[in-house]
Parts: sequence; C-alpha cells; structure tokens
Amino acid sequence: MGVDRFDVAVVGAGFGGLAAALRLAELGARVVVHERLVYPGGCAGTFTRQGYRFAAGATVAGGFGPGQPFDRWRRDHGLPIVATPMDPAVELRWDGGRLPTDADRERFVERFGAAGRRWFARQAAVADRTWPFFEQPDLLPPLSAAGVLGHLRRLPSTLGLMPLLGRTAGSLLPPDAPMALRLWLDAGCRISVQCGLDEADAVFALSALDWWWRGVAHVRGGTGALAWSVVEALRGLGVEVRFADRVRTLRSDGDGWRLTARSGEVRARTVIANLLPADLARLLGRDTPGLVRADRAVRTGWGAVMIYAVAREPAGCSPDALHLQLVDDPTAPLLEGNHAFVSVSGRADGFAPAGLRTVTISTHADLGGWPEQRAERVAAIQERMRALVVRRAPEWSDWTLKLPASPRTFERFVGRAGGWVGGVPSRAGRWPLTGAFHRPVLPGLWRVGDGVFPGQSILAAAVGGHRVAEAASRSRLVQAERSSLSRWPERSAFVAR
Repeated sequence: MGVDRFDVAVVGAGFGGLAAALRLAELGARVVVHERLVYPGGCAGTFTRQGYRFAAGATVAGGFGPGQPFDRWRRDHGLPIVATPMDPAVELRWDGGRLPTDADRERFVERFGAAGRRWFARQAAVADRTWPFFEQPDLLPPLSAAGVLGHLRRLPSTLGLMPLLGRTAGSLLPPDAPMALRLWLDAGCRISVQCGLDEADAVFALSALDWWWRGVAHVRGGTGALAWSVVEALRGLGVEVRFADRVRTLRSDGDGWRLTARSGEVRARTVIANLLPADLARLLGRDTPGLVRADRAVRTGWGAVMIYAVAREPAGCSPDALHLQLVDDPTAPLLEGNHAFVSVSGRADGFAPAGLRTVTISTHADLGGWPEQRAERVAAIQERMRALVVRRAPEWSDWTLKLPASPRTFERFVGRAGGWVGGVPSRAGRWPLTGAFHRPVLPGLWRVGDGVFPGQSILAAAVGGHRVAEAASRSRLVQAERSSLSRWPERSAFVAR
C-alpha cells in the first residue's frame, strides 16, 4: 500500500481541529483529517444509542451573532444550519428560586437591583474590551499588520484591565450583592472558566460571563449538526475527512511527519493535533518539556460524570430546546452532583420519537484519588444527579431510558487521556494571555482544542484552531523559503503563496 502525502494532517475532528482544517483549506493547503470516532465534534458532537440521539456534552453554543465566527462560516461556506436565538439562554434553579438568563440584558440586570447594576456595568466594561479577540480572530497572534494596528487603537482601553490582573472575580462582588447574583455568577464561572467565582481570574471570568449575550443560539440538530456541516464544507474544499480512523503513531520524518492510522500511512509537512498533551505524547512515543507542562495544567481541571436520558415530554411544554443549571446546596462547591448542567433536545432536532426528548446531564468531578474507588464514586455522583433533577426539574424526570457515563467513558471513546475534559481552569494568578502566542510542540507539530488558548467552549476552540492554522502556515512558509532542499513538490498556496 502506498503512502498518502498531504501538506497538513489534522488529528481529531473536534471544533479546534475542524477550524484549523477549514482555515488551512482556505489558504490552499492539501489537508487530511483523521477522526477516531464515526462523527465529528468531539465532546460537543452528537452520538446515537439505541435509536436515540444525544448531545455528548451539555453544551450552549455561542458565536452566531452577526459577524461572529460561526456566522462568518455560515455565510462564507454556505453552511446549511438553522441557528435560533434562545430566550432564556439558560435557567438557574435552586431551593426556592428560579432565575432565567433573559436575552434582554437590561431586563436581566434589573432583577438584582442597584448592586447588580454596579456589578454588570463593570463586567460589561471588561467584556467590551476583550470580546473583540473572540469575534475578530485576527487580533490574536500571529498578528498581521491590520492586527497590530487594531491593538494600537485599543491600547488605552486594554491598559484599563491592568488593575484586575491577579484578582478573582469574587473579590469584585459588592458586599450587598444578593445571594441569587452570587449563585448565578458562581454557576456561570463553573461552566465557562471551569472553576468557582472565588477562584476565577477576574478578566477571564468577566469576559466569559458576557457569553449569554454574545450570539447564543440553538443549532437544529445540536452542535453535532454544526460539526457535520463543517465537514461537508471541508470536503467541498477538497479536504479528506476520514472517520473511524484512529492515528496510532506519529514520527518525525525528514522535513515532515509520518502518521500510521487505521486507514494506512500518511506523510504530511505539518501536523495539527486536536488532542490532550498526554494523548499526543503517546502518539509520539515520548514526552517533550512543553507537553509535560501542558499536561500538568490539564490536571488542574476536571472530569465529567454524565447521565444520558430519554424523558417523556411534560404536558404543555415548549417544543424548543432548553438548558437548565440545577443546584442542590448553594453554599457548597458546585461539583459532583451538587450542581448539574442539563440540556434538553428540541422537538425539531429529531433526537427522539414524538412525545419523548433526549436529555444530557453533566457535573464536574474531581479526578484526584479515583482509581481505587472509581465505580462506587461515579455511581454515588450519578445518584445525586438523578435526585437533583427530581427535586429541581421534576417535569423532566420521567425517564424511559438512562445511560450513565464517566471519565472513563471520555477516555475510552473520545480519546481524552485520564478522562480530563473542559480544558484548563482560568484561575486567578494565571496570566490571562498565557498561551496566546501559539508555538509548535516540535517543528511542524501543533496542538489545538479546549486546552489551547483561548480555551473552553466550541467558539473558543474554533478561534484557537483558526489562529494555530495561521501560525502553522506562516511557520511552514518561512521554512520553505529558507530551504531549497525540500523533497516534496510545492503543490499549494499553503507553501507557495
């Protein structure tokens, strides 16, 4: 069997890998994508079990507002997706309280009175300075001339963030803030920056908490449908996307890389890996100092304990998809069944027959000390999650099917070493722009995904993938210009533009 040759091989069809492949294809590269699963999207994909379809993760999708990244993808590549704004985007429930996150920001802020107005005025000032980085990826390194000019114009505004460096988001909360506001902020930090309010880096957290008003939408068919639409766009650009094609080894080979996958061998000038550091080290057969540091950062995060359920529709319910945040004890850490994020599919998604909906329920889990007690601990957390749904969302607790999942599930099926998911928590003391200057793991080898700046969410992973693709293309172009010894033909604009 011959060896297939490409400019770029992308390992993993999560949103970081898909975005990198899309950008490189736009630049003229010949690209192949290897995905171990039979569907794209990674932890934000959609899978099928027993005839039902489930969102792999309880996921809220943003970035669909006018001019935002997914809106640009839809326009530039004709993605046939239907993305509908959500109102409310999510509802927080605790003992005696319900708090919908209204699409109308002013209406939502008024729920908290004067203390809320002060808090959200400060929060909005931070978000308005930082969100251009998500909405205009060219403002992230590697910088073009236009990007440099953009930063120079924003310099006075950016310097206004300096007093917040090293502070937690919780330290900014006024003492007269109502309990509901603190709980909403704590729950919002947990699912966005992956740690609690009193740990979260102020700049990152105040930026992330603007998420609900930045193009949040429900994609008909779930985020998996968005991923599939990108796959079709890639194929239209000549990209080969290979499913059920796990990469087994990755070795440096002269001026490029040799991959051994289920489908055979591939040689590529550049490799972009949508993998955790430990998984990439396994493919390489060795660690690097950078991978060791990155793995250490990943291990400050979390695993996920899941329940995938099929629920009978309650009488009179809306046909739309919905998201809930459920809390048992607001005074305890929002972990391990004390807090759960719940995503209920919409009727139009077609995930279940009439009268039924599929429900994805997730909670953060501390992976410390798990090997000896893993099964018992997972079962206890899932029982607490089940009880939490019965108490806080009883209308969605009439289940006809329950499928449990654990960190081991993500390790085995999604390829997340150790079951770590969600990326690196943005805790105070960690420089907010850590990792913004993308560097290769080894010459011609790059990483993307939720553990790579700017971090969590499918939007952040996509923005990071776009910028890594830019960095990789420039790096390879420089290498090609410096050397006249390349054994490969200069086939594409990726190296010849």
